[in-house]
Amino acid sequence: MSLNSYVEKKVCIITTDGRSLVGTLAAHDNTTNLVLTNTVERVIRQPDGEGGGDAGEPSAEVPLGLYLIRGENVCLVGLVDEALDDSINWTEVKGAVIGTTKH
Repeated sequence: MSLNSYVEKKVCIITTDGRSLVGTLAAHDNTTNLVLTNTVERVIRQPDGEGGGDAGEPSAEVPLGLYLIRGENVCLVGLVDEALDDSINWTEVKGAVIGTTKH
């Protein structure tokens, strides 16, 4: 499937190292290099008592702005339901860590 229909829309990117990035897809090429605007990285913390060091800390959205992701680092690209996304307080979300992929 081509990413052309995703241009100028809010997307979620999961990278091969397990990072979750959300932003507006500005451009892409045939090797899946991506340019995002208004990008944030969602750092989802584990529930209290799990995972050690960050237990009890709130999850966070780290603003990154204009962001380029190399195609070799892209694992998943998906459209975001903006109404649903805007209704979620991401600092209260807890969850398991997404593992890395193996090449």
